[in-house]
Amino acid sequence: MAVYTDITDQELETFLGEFDVGAAVTFKGIAEGVENSNFMVETTVGRYILTVYERRVDAADLPFFLGLMQWLASRGYPSATPIADRSGALLKSLRGKPAALVAFLPGLSVRRPTVAQCREAGEGLGWLHQAAEGFDGRRSNSLGQAAWAPFFAPLEDAAEALKPGLAATIKGDLALFARRWPRDLPKGIVHADYFPDNVFFLEGRFGAAIDFYFAAWDQLAYDIGAAVNAWCFEADGSFNLTRAQAFLEGYERRRVLSAAERAGLPILAHGAALRFFLTRLNDWDATPAGALVRPKDPMEYERKLAVHREGLPGFGSWS
Repeated sequence: MAVYTDITDQELETFLGEFDVGAAVTFKGIAEGVENSNFMVETTVGRYILTVYERRVDAADLPFFLGLMQWLASRGYPSATPIADRSGALLKSLRGKPAALVAFLPGLSVRRPTVAQCREAGEGLGWLHQAAEGFDGRRSNSLGQAAWAPFFAPLEDAAEALKPGLAATIKGDLALFARRWPRDLPKGIVHADYFPDNVFFLEGRFGAAIDFYFAAWDQLAYDIGAAVNAWCFEADGSFNLTRAQAFLEGYERRRVLSAAERAGLPILAHGAALRFFLTRLNDWDATPAGALVRPKDPMEYERKLAVHREGLPGFGSWS
């Protein structure tokens, strides 16, 4: 979440006037995240999140994202429910950009997850994969393995500026994935951005998942690999196997992994680390002046990539 597009009081009043959600009482921007402009809106009826879609979000993908969120809510999964206007439309426009209103979800995200919170988050991801079964929308992962080499090509100089020799190292990663990336693991809907700031807890338990705007059809174990990177590394860049084991234990409360998925987890997590390094590298010098947002440091994921190249201790033999 972030704020790139400013909204005037009059624009907000006109927008909300097309919904049965009452009149605005408070309205403020949300600074976290890097992708879209997000606002907390409290009205005389309730609390909502207003999102104006920016940057990487393709407007053609928005019906998929909003439809998925509706589907998950209908299956009892705790994710933000899109609000339809009086005509039944979920997708609107503000300042010439796509926009949507979703129900506010209570709960708190965590910055430094505990082992217990990792277990709860793992169960939340397994529940998500389970709840998404039967959803008939399809969207390929536009930031999946096939996209990484062309994405990196114009960023080679930027990588080299961060750390001499890094461009060649990244090319080595890309070559490895081209040779060894798993192709035939079970597929389904993945969140693809299951970071701690996109998960809420209530009284220590998994409470909700938000921000489905990278969701896609991909190998389910890839989603676990991306989440392990986000939840199971220490601030100094070291891997925490205990948290990773807890995350997987929680996940398997909902969906048991196959032997092939377990075997594929190390390279899937390695690849997911590269994906987030690349997008952070792309954003590092590209944030618009005056935006209420702080770009995330790509070197955090460069350090994780270095750990993956050496091999995550115990990662391939979880029990």
